[in-house]
Amino acid sequence: MSSSADHGAEIIVHLARLAHSGASDARLTPAQWTALRFFARANRLSRTPSAFSEFHATTRGTASQTVKSLVALGLLERHRNEDDGRSIRFELTPAGHEVLQQDPLKALARALEALPQPTRDTLFAALRQVACDLADDRQSPAFGTCADCAHCESTSEAPAFCRCAAATLGASDMGALCIEFSPRRQTRKDGEHLI
Repeated sequence: MSSSADHGAEIIVHLARLAHSGASDARLTPAQWTALRFFARANRLSRTPSAFSEFHATTRGTASQTVKSLVALGLLERHRNEDDGRSIRFELTPAGHEVLQQDPLKALARALEALPQPTRDTLFAALRQVACDLADDRQSPAFGTCADCAHCESTSEAPAFCRCAAATLGASDMGALCIEFSPRRQTRKDGEHLI
C-alpha cells in the first residue's frame, strides 16, 4: 500500500476519533451515538438490532447490548413490527431525538459544509466508493439510501418503487438507510464499471 493511502486511512480514523471526542453527553459511547444515528436514519425495515450489527460491523450480541443500553436510558423504544409480528423494530423516543441534537458529528458536518460544493461532491463520491469497496472486501452489506440504490425504480411521473421490498417508496424513504441497499453501477467514460 502506498504511503499516501496509509496516511489517508489514518486521517479518516483520526477524524472519527476527533469528532467523538467533542461529545457533550458523557453517558454515551461512540457505539451508542452510532446506534442513535442509525435508528434515526434507517428505514422501517432496517430498524432492528441485526441490521444495526451489520451497519456497525459488530456481533449481534454486542449490537443487542448497545440497543438495550439505549432503551434503558430512555432514548430508544421497542415496537412490534407491523409487517412481521414476530420481529421487533426500534424507534427513537422524544428524549432520543433531543439527545441527537447534541450529536458530536455535527462539528464534523459543519467542517464538511464549509468545503466548496464541487470538493464536497467529489469527496462524498470517493468516500461512498471506498465504503462499498471495503464492505465488499469484508463481505459485509454496503449501506446506503434508496436514492442511490439499484433496487429503486424512480421516474418523475410515478412514485419510486423498491423491487427488493416490492413496496412504493415515499419521499422520506429516499434518504433513509437500508440493509437491502445495492449500489447502482456507474460507468466511466472508458467503460469501466464504478460503484
